[in-house]
Amino acid sequence: MSMLELGIWSFPVLLTLIFLRAPIGLAMMLCGIAGFWLALGSPDVVLAKLKSETYSTFSSYSLSIIPIFLLMGQFATLSGMSSALFKAAESWLGHRKGGVAMASVGACAGFGAICGSSLATAATMSRVALPELKRNGYSGGFSTATLAAGGTLGILIPPSVILVIYAILTEQNIAKLFLAAFIPGVLAAIGYMITISIYVRRYPESAGMRDPVPYGERVRALIDVWPVLLVFGLVVGGIYLGWFTPTEGAAVGAAGTGLIALVSGNLSWHVFKQSIIQTAVSTAMIFFIVLGASFYNGFLALTQVPQELSNWVVEMGLSPFMVLSLILLFYLVFGCLMDSLSMILLTIPIFFPVISVMDFGFVDLAVMQADAAREVLAAGIPEGMTQEMLQSIEAAIAGGIELTREQMQALDIRVTQGMANRIEAEWVAIWFGILVLIVVEVGLITPPVGMNLFIINSMDRETPMMETYRAVIWFVTSDILRVILLVLFPAITLFWLY
Repeated sequence: MSMLELGIWSFPVLLTLIFLRAPIGLAMMLCGIAGFWLALGSPDVVLAKLKSETYSTFSSYSLSIIPIFLLMGQFATLSGMSSALFKAAESWLGHRKGGVAMASVGACAGFGAICGSSLATAATMSRVALPELKRNGYSGGFSTATLAAGGTLGILIPPSVILVIYAILTEQNIAKLFLAAFIPGVLAAIGYMITISIYVRRYPESAGMRDPVPYGERVRALIDVWPVLLVFGLVVGGIYLGWFTPTEGAAVGAAGTGLIALVSGNLSWHVFKQSIIQTAVSTAMIFFIVLGASFYNGFLALTQVPQELSNWVVEMGLSPFMVLSLILLFYLVFGCLMDSLSMILLTIPIFFPVISVMDFGFVDLAVMQADAAREVLAAGIPEGMTQEMLQSIEAAIAGGIELTREQMQALDIRVTQGMANRIEAEWVAIWFGILVLIVVEVGLITPPVGMNLFIINSMDRETPMMETYRAVIWFVTSDILRVILLVLFPAITLFWLY
């Protein structure tokens, strides 16, 4: 059996182990170790790699951001921020038809901005919002579906642990990924609110009404969420403005949420110890999956499966958007069966090389040169430039033609094809990462195995799962329409990067 065949056969073996309920990290590690052993014919390299890979993986400074963000989420859960967010949103939206459900989505978006975990956002906000939804006459299926969908905002609105993992795997800038996720995250929240508005008009009996809250109480409720705005602004704003690195920003956020939890009286010594233990448990789980993925992806690299897959896709002659659509469809299907972190770690090393060789046409060299030329000419005509040269440059800019070497020398600019290719590669990587994150997020609420659905349903045993399934399809439809929008208009995702 050739190396390539060995790599291909490892996929059904891995999926079999996963469907047999083996932990995903263990399944990937076993496939990686067995694959190396069979490929090289000796356990010596495997044993040496077990030592070196473990150290090289966990000594990465980039990974240190994960436990800090997880601790920040633990403190945020304890600090009462979730209740303050829901009360503020409910006071402004609750009197509308479907308003309490909209408030739940808004509160999930706000909490996701300081939590970074979908499952934690769904579980925390359910404890706060589910009783209020039931008290105001909202049906069980609609309530649980709303909170399951709102919980997915935790991994999209920055900061996000999954985005950090993606950035490490693809060697992208974490701050730029956070920036790119912001507009799609806001669109998700708006899309869910529109979905709620349509749903309650289609099924009026699914939502009750409540009296409007006086404006004075609304303002006071809004003031109570200042800790959330402070932490989010300090962490995300500080990272974007260059005050500190993403890891330092996570530390500032963890310290801030911890201090707020302490001042609110919710952080006793016992609770603090439990937060540290829970953070350690979650970190260990994530790191073990990362280690297993490192072994398995190293084995795939040895067998040349990603490279051969890239070459095969290029030779097929499919359009870049067709290839992207097929990959997103794969994520949509398998996202229903696996958790988001496992999907990212397992598939990105395979699919990312394929997307990297595709030309989506985001960057045009002539446009880049024209922008640089206009910037120079706006400051004044360079000394020594002849009128003839100026006219030829203006003609090239007007005609969308690439500048010649002599024209660029006259302007003293250096905009090369290599620069354009690097920018194109970065933009494609960021755009693809946000799309993958959204589609994986859809899997969390897609029947029959969406993880968020089971978490919410476990907190409301009175609601049959089928009622939740029927209501959540409306939110899945909203997500799919959003993915189509972001695929057709990449500038929405890349807006802040231009």
